[in-house]
Amino acid sequence: MRFEGGGVRKAVSRAYRHNLNGSALPAGALQLDIAAVTLRFGGVKALEDVSFQVNQGNIHAIIGPNGAGKTSLLNCISGLYRPQAGSICLHAADGAEHQLTRTRSSDIARLGVARTFQNIELFQHMTVLENLMLGRHIHMRHGILRSFLYYGPAQRQEIKEREVVEEVIDLLEIQAVRTRAVGTLAYGFQKRVELGRALCMRPSILLLDEPMAGMNAEEKEDMARFILDVNELAGVTTLLIEHDMGVIMDISDRVSVLDFGLCIADGSPAEVGADSGVRAAYLGQEANA
Repeated sequence: MRFEGGGVRKAVSRAYRHNLNGSALPAGALQLDIAAVTLRFGGVKALEDVSFQVNQGNIHAIIGPNGAGKTSLLNCISGLYRPQAGSICLHAADGAEHQLTRTRSSDIARLGVARTFQNIELFQHMTVLENLMLGRHIHMRHGILRSFLYYGPAQRQEIKEREVVEEVIDLLEIQAVRTRAVGTLAYGFQKRVELGRALCMRPSILLLDEPMAGMNAEEKEDMARFILDVNELAGVTTLLIEHDMGVIMDISDRVSVLDFGLCIADGSPAEVGADSGVRAAYLGQEANA
């Protein structure tokens, strides 16, 4: 609560003015069904018979040692890779089931699958605001000619989309750098901008590939808070790859573990943490310890 002019008390709300969640599924409903996915590069199996499910509104973590196939799986979900076997089905509130393994990556983005990358994939010469506006591109309906003329419908549309971007800027606390070129920002801020661009898409599911890699403890704490805010306030489903086990255990609803392309465990953080196979494969402990 805070006082406004005249002594009137007004509640301060952290709720979003714009709905950042692109999925209308009820919380807990099946949203992403990964079934028997196998991906090969020549004679090398990056993924072998990987299966697990992601429910609406969850923070679902994927963990495993380097080379376990975690990023390869995200690439299959987002359409960058085509698995040789298996299916990845995205469920919608209208009952539609979208087979992502047979869908172009551009159409997968239109279905609301947004992602960040291990290596920052931003336009370094463009400003923070311009990079974030790119996240609204799939929602813009005017063609090149009208956009080039700008005035009229194209201008009104950009103003409307800009309102969503401004909210994301406030959420991620990057107001002070909004007009700066991304290439001039510190690494932690660039990671926030990449998260912000994905949020500006109004995702139905958010794929985060090591969003805290290379960060110090303070930056990790900030990023974890932003991820929790997006999940708790907007209800956006998040599929997260991260190596920091402390963060995973603190913020995840469910954890899947990959090792040499195999899914060796899937369950709650407590269940996965107590699994002897996970300790042996990922934490470096003997299975009988």
